[in-house]
Amino acid sequence: MTTHPVSPTDTAAGRGVGPLLRAWREERRVSQLELALRADSSARHISFIETGRSRPSEEMVLRLAEHLEVPVRERNALLLAAGYAPRFAETPLDDPAMGPLREGIERLIQGFEPYPALVVDAHYTVVAANRGIAMILDGLPEHLLTPPVNAVRITLHPEGLAPRIRNLPEWRGHLLHQMEGQIALRRSRALRELYDEVAAYPVPERPPGAEPEPAVPYIALPMLLEHDGHLLSFVSSISTFNTPMDVTVAELAIETLLPADPATVKYLHSLLA
Repeated sequence: MTTHPVSPTDTAAGRGVGPLLRAWREERRVSQLELALRADSSARHISFIETGRSRPSEEMVLRLAEHLEVPVRERNALLLAAGYAPRFAETPLDDPAMGPLREGIERLIQGFEPYPALVVDAHYTVVAANRGIAMILDGLPEHLLTPPVNAVRITLHPEGLAPRIRNLPEWRGHLLHQMEGQIALRRSRALRELYDEVAAYPVPERPPGAEPEPAVPYIALPMLLEHDGHLLSFVSSISTFNTPMDVTVAELAIETLLPADPATVKYLHSLLA
């Protein structure tokens, strides 16, 4: 089983904000001097904060967290450790206050049709998807489609999309690398468990000559997907929200699968028609 480092928040929990900030700084491989320059402070003051000799203001905690790229959820933990109230709410997506956001997300991903688009949370759970995604998932077993649907699990599961992906080893490597980056950023135990699960799925051997030569040069690693006798080629694009002030919103990501060749464009538009 693959192992991953524990969270800076976990390792320094219960010892005040100083050790927490030091753990995040070391995780990001930033020196005290470099962090001080970024945060318009001094290395001496950063040292005093980390050793507990100085209590940082609420503004300083947030400023340091910003420059250390600490996830919004963990910034609340830093504030609590420093003796301040959490700054960022965590509003459930089904809360009435989230209505305009949900509507905006639905309109956005519908606007990409017939190209597939979906929205996932920090653990790759699908919270919204358009008809393009429904087309790709058509025919998969019910146990993979029963909510909560997980985008990574359904892609790499041997009963999911994996048998349909012609370049599965390459695409699998891309997804696992992406997950490793998220683990390094968020240090989520649930995300680590999901990684260990999907990384253990068997990878069928690719017969010689199974991967076709591209008709045009690819601009990025494509996902080559068989669908109803057609070979579709997609490149993935991921978008997140700028300056989120809510944990839920901060952890949402919008992924679109854009056609990588003219044949895929033509086929998808024919389905919509």
